[in-house]
Amino acid sequence: QVQLQESGPGLVKPSQTLSLTCTVSGASITTSHYYWTWIRQPPGKGLEWMGFISYDGRTYYSPSLKSHTSISRDTSKNQVSLQLRSVTPEDTAVYYCVRQMDGGDYPDWGQGTQVTVSS
Repeated sequence: QVQLQESGPGLVKPSQTLSLTCTVSGASITTSHYYWTWIRQPPGKGLEWMGFISYDGRTYYSPSLKSHTSISRDTSKNQVSLQLRSVTPEDTAVYYCVRQMDGGDYPDWGQGTQVTVSS
């Protein structure tokens, strides 16, 4: 069973960079056709797909977030990371690390981590 655990600061100041890490267990992040995705849910709103890094290191981002989002990986630690630059209070959300499959299935989710952007 694949398990994902998000970690990072719960509070970030406006204009700073939000950095989160997802530690994956039960599968290698280099397993073929696995995509490691970040999804967020602002308070009172729906889920927002942010982007992924693939099993072979390719990245793809939501067009609306591409200019200030980066997703990377550390294969030695089996971790995936998210960086969101120049955050505003509108970036306040629960952030989820998710395993995505070909065809758009999302079979495994982390528990999510709350990030608040506030001065």
